[in-house]
Amino acid sequence: MERSATPPGLAPTHADGDPVPAPAALVSGAVAAADAPHPLSFFDLFRIGIGPSSSHTVGPMRAARAFAAELGALSARTGRLTVDLFGSLGATGRGHSTDRAILLGLEGHAPETVGTAAVESVLPEIARTGRLALVGSPGGGIPMDVSADIRFRPSTRLPYHVNALTLTAWPSPPAGPPRPLLARTYYSVGGGFVMAQVNDDPAHPRLASLAAPDATRVMDVPAPHPFATARELVDLCTRGGLSIASLVRANEESARPRGLVDAYLDRIVDTMMTCIRSGCEAQGILPGGLDVPRRAHALAVKLTARPDSSDPMRAMDWVNLFALAVNEENASGHRVVTAPTNGAAGVVPAVLAHLLAFCPSGDEGGAVGRGLRDPDDLPGLAASRRRATRDFLLTATAVGALIKTNASIAGAEVGCQGEVGSASAMAAAGLAQVLGGTPRQVENAAEIAMEHSLGLTCDPVGGLVQIPCIERNAIAAVKAINAARMALWGDGRHMVSLDAAIETMRQTGNDMLSKYKETSAGGLAVNVVEC
Repeated sequence: MERSATPPGLAPTHADGDPVPAPAALVSGAVAAADAPHPLSFFDLFRIGIGPSSSHTVGPMRAARAFAAELGALSARTGRLTVDLFGSLGATGRGHSTDRAILLGLEGHAPETVGTAAVESVLPEIARTGRLALVGSPGGGIPMDVSADIRFRPSTRLPYHVNALTLTAWPSPPAGPPRPLLARTYYSVGGGFVMAQVNDDPAHPRLASLAAPDATRVMDVPAPHPFATARELVDLCTRGGLSIASLVRANEESARPRGLVDAYLDRIVDTMMTCIRSGCEAQGILPGGLDVPRRAHALAVKLTARPDSSDPMRAMDWVNLFALAVNEENASGHRVVTAPTNGAAGVVPAVLAHLLAFCPSGDEGGAVGRGLRDPDDLPGLAASRRRATRDFLLTATAVGALIKTNASIAGAEVGCQGEVGSASAMAAAGLAQVLGGTPRQVENAAEIAMEHSLGLTCDPVGGLVQIPCIERNAIAAVKAINAARMALWGDGRHMVSLDAAIETMRQTGNDMLSKYKETSAGGLAVNVVEC
């Protein structure tokens, strides 16, 4: 089918307007999972970025960077830029650093590579100079008044999605009535995925995915084992004598060479473990005005000083530490792995670190992490146990793909059940796989974790990803471990299927009042006194 031209950075659409399958299109529902040649990839679900939010920080940064590239292709002189943030982005954008993320994207930074110095200096530098270093702009950039040019509009929700932003570039100098050089509306649909509107009808938007060419190419490659439901996934494994990890690996390697797949898996594990170590080392108060102190460092000092034999619950303390460390880094705007969101970024690393530190392993006949006494040891331990960590993440990928395509992982759409609940289900499945679970036991583990996250609201105090988000990751990590253990004690038979739990989560999210969905207008956000 002929494809129509689309702006730079966007996946193409067919001539009839239907989107070419791309990761964001599956996540947003623009393409049904059953119609996609290839399920969501590990490369799509686990991505490196900066905190505190995948939908409010990472997605808007990607949108702004794409807008700057499209604007640069026009070769027009820009005099001013305005940004409008709608719905949930308008409600909690300040607390989630959405304004800072957009400015970084306009200056050409990418979430995967932006440095801490740039993150921390962009707003002070614009305040000092009154100018934005728009990528491709001559001289000292363009004028920018952050307080006037970035407008938060929480009461306005655009039809397609609650997380919407419009970027508009104006000419310089204006000739007659000002007409924009370029205006583009984007929708941050969760997990850092972005859809862009490519027509001018807000009531009937035509959309294209913001996607790298490689991601779109992979989605067009027919997978050897496509699945759109957990039942299909388990049936495929049963008929083919495959584990879930091996089935997902076969799908990944149908589109990318094994070496590239393994290298990215290892990079994600190393980034997670480095994030744990960084969080255990950092001290001080988290930014944002709530004066929340970091706790991971003090806990790490206490745990490393205490003999392991003195407390039978020590493993749970370590899991709490791992999760707290990651989410304190996320709250600080530092580098984390979106897994599947930034608000839930601590769950999968904490359970993975628990695997390395405390669980028996089939390879080399010993404990995966026997002798762990310090988080500094984690990257080395991960490097020596690549097979286990790869299988863990490949299995988590299958569960995350099912949740993303059949429900949502965005707190602004379905509450925290879609963020921390999804992460807990993914981690439970990964752990059950590595500990020898059958496909049915793995599916059961994911279902238990998801079922007992149903109804969880997203009500961050002050619009910050701190209270209750940081502790909630620790609770969800422990829940994932318990879910895996419960599933492994059974034979895989269970009354509630993972598909039923995912569909229930979707329905619950649809019924949930908007004040409980990342707007900071209800729940703890209004009942906790900010001092």
